[in-house]
Amino acid sequence: MNRHCALVLHAHVPWVRHPETPRCLEEDWLFEAILEAYLPLLEVLHRLRDEEVPWKLTLNLSPTLLSMLRDPLMQERATAYLDRTAKLANGEVERGVDAGYRRIAQWYGQRLHHLQRLFEDEWDRDLVGAFKDLQDSGHLEITACGATHGLLPLLMKVPEAARAQIEAGVALYESCFGKKPRGFWLPECAFAPAVSKLLKNAGIQWTLVEEHGLTSAPHAPDEFPFVPGETADELAVFARDTESSRQVWSAESGYPGDPRYREFFRDVGLEAPAEALEEYLEGSDIRRFTGLKFHRVTGSTDEKLLYDPPLANRAADEHAIHFVSSRAAQLAALSSRGIEHPIVVSAFDAELFGHWWFEGPQFLEKVLRNTADRTDFEFTTPGAYLETGGAAQLRPVEPVSSSWGEGGYFETWLSEENAWIYPHLHKRADQLSRVVKVLKENIDSIPESNAEYRIRCVNQMARELMLAQSSDWAFLMRNGAARPYAKKRTEDHFEQFDRVWAIFSNSNESDQLTEIEESNPIFPDISWETFEPVI
Repeated sequence: MNRHCALVLHAHVPWVRHPETPRCLEEDWLFEAILEAYLPLLEVLHRLRDEEVPWKLTLNLSPTLLSMLRDPLMQERATAYLDRTAKLANGEVERGVDAGYRRIAQWYGQRLHHLQRLFEDEWDRDLVGAFKDLQDSGHLEITACGATHGLLPLLMKVPEAARAQIEAGVALYESCFGKKPRGFWLPECAFAPAVSKLLKNAGIQWTLVEEHGLTSAPHAPDEFPFVPGETADELAVFARDTESSRQVWSAESGYPGDPRYREFFRDVGLEAPAEALEEYLEGSDIRRFTGLKFHRVTGSTDEKLLYDPPLANRAADEHAIHFVSSRAAQLAALSSRGIEHPIVVSAFDAELFGHWWFEGPQFLEKVLRNTADRTDFEFTTPGAYLETGGAAQLRPVEPVSSSWGEGGYFETWLSEENAWIYPHLHKRADQLSRVVKVLKENIDSIPESNAEYRIRCVNQMARELMLAQSSDWAFLMRNGAARPYAKKRTEDHFEQFDRVWAIFSNSNESDQLTEIEESNPIFPDISWETFEPVI
C-alpha cells in the first residue's frame, strides 16, 4: 500500500512527587491522566490486538511520566485516588436529586470499578509493562523524549545541557523497554538545526516537527509536509499535519466541541456542596477536579443538559467515520499530485483522548477499526514507513527552528513571565560541564570512596538541573493557575543544585547528599559523564 497515515500520541506529565504531602494537588495531574486517558487507551489497544484487528500507532511516553508510573509510591497513591473517586461516585448516587443524575452516577461507579480492576488485576499497576507488551507485539512504536521535557533549542547555549536531556531520555527508554528507540519526540515539537546532530549521535533515526519546520526550510520541495525530509546528519524528519490536527484539536471547529460530548469544566468537585465532598477532600477546603462530570457540552451558555453516554458514543462513531474519510480524500488528492508514498502525520497530546475529550479513546478505537479493511490507505508508524519503502521518499532538508507552541516558535517559553530562568539554567549547566571535565581528568588520582562521593554529587546536580529545565514550569509561569507552584519548583531545584555544589568537595556531608537524593529519586542510572563537554 502506498498511502499512509500515522497517528502519534505524546503522553507527558512533569515530575511531581511529594511524599511529605499526603494529598498534593499537583500530583492529581498524574492520577487524572491514568484514570481518564492511559487506562482507557490501554484497554482499547489491547482489545483491538486481542480481536486481531490490524492497527499501528505511535506513542511517546515521556521519561518523567515513565518514572512516576514505575514508582511504588505513585502507584499506591494512584490506587488511593481511584478508590476515593469510586466512593465519591457512589455517594452521588445517594445524593442525586433526580433519576437522570443518579443514573449517570451509577454509570460512573460501574466504570470506575472496571478501571480499578484493570489497574490492579489486569496490569498489576504496571502500565509501562502494558504499553511495552503492545510494542513487543509489533502494534505500537514507542519513542524516546527529552529526560524532563526540556525545550532543547533554548538549552543549546550550553550544548551539554541539550545533549544530556537527549541521552538521559534515551537511557531511561532502554531500561523500560529493553531496546534502543528509533524515534524521538521533541518536547513541544521544538526544533533548532543544532539539535539534529545531537539526536543522530544518540542513535535516533527519526523525529517529528511542526509543519512549517519543513515547509519553510530553504529550497523545500513541493511534496513537504507529506514526505519526510533528511538532514545532513541523516536524521529523518516528519512533519505534523495541520489539517488533521485542526479537525481534532481546534477549539472552534474540532470534534470535542460537539454538543453531545461530556462538558469538561462542570465537575462535581467544583459544584457539589461542601458536606458531599468532605470525605473526598479529607478535610481540605481546596476544591479540585474529580473527573465526575454530569453534563454535556450542550452549547456556549452555562445552561447544560445532563450527560448521555449513548448519545456521546454515537457522536464519537460519526466523527471517527468523518476522520477516516477525510484522510482517505486527503491522501487521494496527494497521490493525484504525483506524490509517491505520501504520509499524513496526525500528532496530539495523548491526554486529549480521555481527559480533555472524554470520548477520545472510543474515537481512536473506531478510527482504527474503520481502517482495518481499507485498501486505499493504512495506518503505520514513522519507523515502519521508513522500513517499507518510505526511506526512498526522503528529501534533503535543513528544517528551520519551530515548535507547536503559540506563534510557532519559542515565545511561550521565553516571555516576560519566564525569561528569568534561562541565565540560571545556563550558569549551572556550564558549572556542571566544567566540574565533569575536571573530575574525568583526575578521577584515577582520587581515592575510591572520595571519587564515588563526587560522582554521586555530579549525578544529583544533573538531576536537579534537568528537573529545573522542564518546559512545563516555563509554560505554567506564562499560562495557568499553577504559576506559583511552577516558580517554586524551579527555584527549589536551583537551591538543591547549589546545596550539592557547596558540599561537592566535602565527603563528610554524605548524609546531606543522601537526603537530597531521596527527595527526587529519578534517573537512578544516570551517568555522571552526561554533562561532559561537547567537542
